[in-house]
Amino acid sequence: MATIVFIKARQFFESYGNQTLEADINLSNESFHRAAVSSDASTDVHEALELRDGGKDYLGKGVSKAVSNVQDIIRPALVGRDLTDQCGIDKCMVETLDGTQNEWGRCKQKLGANAILVVSLAVCKAGAGTHITQGCKSCFPLCRG
Repeated sequence: MATIVFIKARQFFESYGNQTLEADINLSNESFHRAAVSSDASTDVHEALELRDGGKDYLGKGVSKAVSNVQDIIRPALVGRDLTDQCGIDKCMVETLDGTQNEWGRCKQKLGANAILVVSLAVCKAGAGTHITQGCKSCFPLCRG
């Protein structure tokens, strides 16, 4: 099975004019996959926390810190992993690398829910794409458990 070789994140403007994240994943089978997430307009206290830069740039809504977290923390931990281990990859990002919690559960405050989600979505798309290109017509299990 293909493994993760490289992950790159970038910020871009989404349809509301806010900065958000996009991630590219390169695999050992030389395929390339991309995913993007929209910025979160909701502010419910029970939701995971999107990481924003604050400050003057982009009215404080830049996501360069989240991009750095993907490149500097998430990427080194995931390179070499089997991309079909969606549960293991998500658990690694949420529990091992981030580990933040509040009274409602895991809040993803350290890395940012936006950084974790964009990588998780890119891994999911890469796993499904690899599964399909191998000629498999059956369902791709995201999590065995």
